[in-house]
Amino acid sequence: MAGFGSDELITIGVLARASGLTPSALRFYDDCGLLAPARVDEVTGYRYYGEAQCGRAVMIRRLRGIGVPLEVIAEVLASDVERAEQLLDAHVLDLRRRADDAAEVARAIKETLGDEATARVGAAAATLAAAIEQMCSAAARTDEIPVLTGILIEASGSSLTLTATDRYRLSTRTLALRRPVDDWSLVAEAGDLASIGSWLGEVEDATVAAVAGELVFVGGRVERRCRTIDEPFPDYRAMLAGLTPVRTRVVVARDQLLEMIEGDDTIAFSVDASELIVSCGDGRAGRLLATVTGPGIALAFAPTTLLPAIGAALGPEIMLDIAAPHLPVLLRSATDGDLTTLVMPINNSNPKGHSN
Repeated sequence: MAGFGSDELITIGVLARASGLTPSALRFYDDCGLLAPARVDEVTGYRYYGEAQCGRAVMIRRLRGIGVPLEVIAEVLASDVERAEQLLDAHVLDLRRRADDAAEVARAIKETLGDEATARVGAAAATLAAAIEQMCSAAARTDEIPVLTGILIEASGSSLTLTATDRYRLSTRTLALRRPVDDWSLVAEAGDLASIGSWLGEVEDATVAAVAGELVFVGGRVERRCRTIDEPFPDYRAMLAGLTPVRTRVVVARDQLLEMIEGDDTIAFSVDASELIVSCGDGRAGRLLATVTGPGIALAFAPTTLLPAIGAALGPEIMLDIAAPHLPVLLRSATDGDLTTLVMPINNSNPKGHSN
């Protein structure tokens, strides 16, 4: 990184641009213990990094890009060359096994589809389509508050951020852009956007822009337009900034947790020193190994709120930031950008209702 002295500290924004990660993804990896800043300003809370940390950030991005779990990344970064190579070889073998399994399933499915299963999806368009699907699941279903039936889309510098909330759940995801753009924002109608998201799954690459109050997507030679809602969207950044400080942080395997909470009954969590104990209203229960920071705590969720949040999470692990049993829980994950979801617990004495 030319232009910086060997001892000069750089801001999180500079490191984000240099490494290809978003600032919120860097904060996620700080909280995971993978990439702590060289200094944190005690007054502002701003994170500052050493120039040499850019290489570590790029390494984390590349490892996450091939699906390496957080605990394996930590071991790779802490190990000598021989051990790191062994870990990477083991991960690649696991990927090959899973790819072989997926190919066999795909072959069987294609036999039932005939010649119509020929669409090829490019990574950029597929990532944007996935982000749209995640946000549509978090938007309000009724027009009691019309703007909440929409999705806020913001372009700023080298990032595109999508945000949605139905008041009981808030999700926001940031994607890295290939090149910087002028800042703009608008609220897109979720119904229109869902249809466009499905179309994006059929194109290799796409661009998105705000044109005369409409959201315009172009993929190949096709143009798709999305209507907008001309109302101010809630200040979700203020909501996130105003959250009560985290009391307990839990990092747990996403797929294992998702398997345990599928169903229509209230989901109760109990956290101890190294486990997340999950209990469902139908009597099912189980324990998951977890990395826990902070004291034990118990809380409960409605499945209609928690299941979509866990299902939409990115990557092999999720992080739960818990302040109190009656306060919103921050659910975070980071792969192909980053995803932050705010999930409201329920009063377990009244499992059918939401707390407010």
